Amino acid sequence: MPDPLLPPAPSKAKLVLATVGALALAGAVLVAFVLPAEYGIDPLGTGEALGLRVLSGAVPASEIPVREDGLIAQEDAFRRDHRSFLLEPGGFVEYKYRLEAGQAMVYAWSSTNWVRSEMHSEADGAPEGTAEFFEVAEQTLFRDGSYVAPFPGIHGWYWLNETERPVTVTIDASGFFTYAVEFLPDVAPVMHDIPATPRGSATSGI
Repeated sequence: MPDPLLPPAPSKAKLVLATVGALALAGAVLVAFVLPAEYGIDPLGTGEALGLRVLSGAVPASEIPVREDGLIAQEDAFRRDHRSFLLEPGGFVEYKYRLEAGQAMVYAWSSTNWVRSEMHSEADGAPEGTAEFFEVAEQTLFRDGSYVAPFPGIHGWYWLNETERPVTVTIDASGFFTYAVEFLPDVAPVMHDIPATPRGSATSGI
């Protein structure tokens, strides 16, 4: 005897209609969306109208609209650098990377105690002793960021230990620089060659 609290079971006719409807909907989705996007088959023209044929690779590369902003292709090799500097009280160091105009780097540096930090660049051909400043901080412990060189030259940081204890500054940088130059008081500048990162490992860490 049927339970009066339960709704009546659907008839076989309704089950058949529901199944046919579901199959028809699935077929419509297949023809209208899946085939154009995955296989470039577009019998209804919906893929062309919605831009789905681009996903399948069926559209020639020359016909795909490409933005001109956001991506900066580079011909030089990608490089990574990790370096630490011990600064005695009152001591300083300048550390700069060679970048051409439009070349970029990502950086993260930290200090074991407060330092004065200046991020600045010296353009090729500029008078000696002149620089373009991008950030100056009187007391700071770290900085993380990215930088795109607006002109060719050397680009980097000056750190000054104004405390009464030794301080260690450590920098990690990744980008398209070719070498680095270290400036210390009373000594000649030191050039650091930075090897190119092997292909396939450029994204395995900063």
